[in-house]
Amino acid sequence: MNAVLIIDKPAGLTSHDVVNRARRILNERSIGHLGTLDPMATGVLPLVIGSLTRLAQFYTASEKTYEGAIRFGFATDTYDAEGEATTATQDVTLQADQVEAVAAHFRGLIEQTPPPFSAKKIKGVPAYKLARKQQEVVLKPVQVEIKALEILSVERDRVRFRARVASGTYMRSVAHEMGRELGCGAHLESLRRTAVAEFTLEDAHTLDEVASHCHPGRSLPFVQGKTDDAANPAVAGLAVACDSDVEALFVHPRKLLPQFPSVTADEPTAARIRSGRTVNLPELSRARQVKVFANQTDLIAIATRVAGTLFHPKIVLCT
Repeated sequence: MNAVLIIDKPAGLTSHDVVNRARRILNERSIGHLGTLDPMATGVLPLVIGSLTRLAQFYTASEKTYEGAIRFGFATDTYDAEGEATTATQDVTLQADQVEAVAAHFRGLIEQTPPPFSAKKIKGVPAYKLARKQQEVVLKPVQVEIKALEILSVERDRVRFRARVASGTYMRSVAHEMGRELGCGAHLESLRRTAVAEFTLEDAHTLDEVASHCHPGRSLPFVQGKTDDAANPAVAGLAVACDSDVEALFVHPRKLLPQFPSVTADEPTAARIRSGRTVNLPELSRARQVKVFANQTDLIAIATRVAGTLFHPKIVLCT
């Protein structure tokens, strides 16, 4: 099974939990994801399956879009609603103009300090592991880009927003810093990712929906407090062959990496590419990288131009 599947991640599961569930549902071990979502967050989580896991390298810097809510009045140690309060609660009634004025400081290129509860590493150790042990976490600010930050509504102590950001941006840190600037503390109350690169919520499917294609008439069980499917008796044993119509849930290969032009290779050319050899693609002489298909749906390689009209397969996806 070689595919890209977009999951609408529910709250309460880690991204790794979702991968584990997908492995069991699809009976496929080779599955990865294209960008971590915090357990509290919901929305677009692209999964790459089989040989298409090799496409992950092209999505490391993908732009992401979020919608969410910030609650003002107190800060938390995790910078979101799942953490412990670190400041006294204040009664806050915000005005739209003061929120807009602060939001302006977070648009464009900014220096941002990641949350202490994050996967950023300190001497090889993830920061969240140190934070959980109540050890000191000192993270250096990094440059990130917030390409758009739109304030959707302001209601007393809550602000709803929409943001389009470059990879590596923490919306938890944005919420925390906005609260600091307003002097009242704040944390991220909810977050929903609506897009990653070319993938949107319109492409997304729930785990239940995927399970129903593999196990007709059954929804995906969930035992409260069991996030590891290996230890979840309600999920154990679900790994059986999926119906062929599960393919209808996959992203069409022609829609992947739209920034790369596509070419359909004839059989001799496809054979050379599958064996890792350089090929001549005169119609794409100006492209730096191209997607090579053997037919309408079989993506067999991403090829890089090496000289003139000669392209060498950077990665071969189907042999």
